[in-house]
Amino acid sequence: MGVVVVSVAGVGLRQAVADTDRIGTVREIYDGTLTTDIQVNTFRHIERLFPVRVVKHGVKVLPLPRHAKQLGNFQFTSAGKKYDMVDFLALDRVTALLMLKDGEIAYEDYEMGNSESTRWMSMSMVKSITSSLMGAAIHDGYIKSIDDQVTQYLPTLKGSAYDGVSIRNLLQMASGVKWDETYTNRASDRRHMLEAQISQKPGSVLELMSKLPRAGTPGTIWNYSTGETFVAGAVVRAAVGKPLAEYLSERIWSPAGMESDATWWLESPNGLEIGGSGLSATLRDYGRLGLFLMNDGVAGGKRILPEGWVDQAGSSKIVGGKKVAYGYMMWPIDAPPGSINDGAFEAVGIYGQYIYVNRRERVVIVMWGAQPKPTNKETIENQDFFAAATEALR
Repeated sequence: MGVVVVSVAGVGLRQAVADTDRIGTVREIYDGTLTTDIQVNTFRHIERLFPVRVVKHGVKVLPLPRHAKQLGNFQFTSAGKKYDMVDFLALDRVTALLMLKDGEIAYEDYEMGNSESTRWMSMSMVKSITSSLMGAAIHDGYIKSIDDQVTQYLPTLKGSAYDGVSIRNLLQMASGVKWDETYTNRASDRRHMLEAQISQKPGSVLELMSKLPRAGTPGTIWNYSTGETFVAGAVVRAAVGKPLAEYLSERIWSPAGMESDATWWLESPNGLEIGGSGLSATLRDYGRLGLFLMNDGVAGGKRILPEGWVDQAGSSKIVGGKKVAYGYMMWPIDAPPGSINDGAFEAVGIYGQYIYVNRRERVVIVMWGAQPKPTNKETIENQDFFAAATEALR
């Protein structure tokens, strides 16, 4: 199954290694208390924090040739202030940046010791991978319908707040199950989930999810929940009968032509993958994932996702009578009709991880970040930068 079991000493205390190889603890990641050098080294070595399963790449690699137009420094405006790309890289603590136009590299840069071979954490970007695996499972016939009940695949959740919740509800973060996502609050549900993962006890996360109370009727409340994505991943695992990493390798990683293996955090040795965080991959392979989505879930000339799935996954939804800028575990950009970001969407992870996909403009942008806190520390609005970069690539 490609399982790599590593020490979890980094969970409670730092490993006894040279300062140049030190990493922080997973609690420090979520507390937002890591200084820059240790933070960056931690983000590119997260496979040392938990057991992982390898996502194997295939034989055929999708080439990413240089685009005829190489993007240089450019100026743009955000929140009434003028910036250039150098400002953005520095102020938003960007550690790597890749821009693809028509499947070709128009800009590529690595900072803070990263390189083409570096694997970097995805954090919540992996939620978009989990939702894509759900789409693949539906296309492959393992799951009959997006409106199937969660308990049809996870009978252990019968009688819990997830009884009566559909897969569609899960993908839209609209289960109605109560959840507090606050990363830096050790009393939040998100931190309780982290502690369950730290325990490395098989079944501990689903046990946590089964005990959550209900906040409202399924489909009526939108509430962002990493726990929801673990449940979604568990549904896919139960439906396809194989580990998520193996299914990801077979249906996306290999057909989409990734050049390197990835790794994915596990709940416990040989256990379930963490559906909402912990996948680590190279910059160009994240770019190839963006191209897979840009091409409507077709890879290697074969359809992997249902036709139209990407449109649905990357577009806003109505939840409880209100428009929500969230699709199927992807973030559509709320942009004026006809503007350059209209129809674009993102996969987003804490600390500044992004895959931006603009299907109309044939642009994919991947960004790695090492911002000082998990959220709300962007100096320059990323969507303004992505819009300006896309305009510059025209």
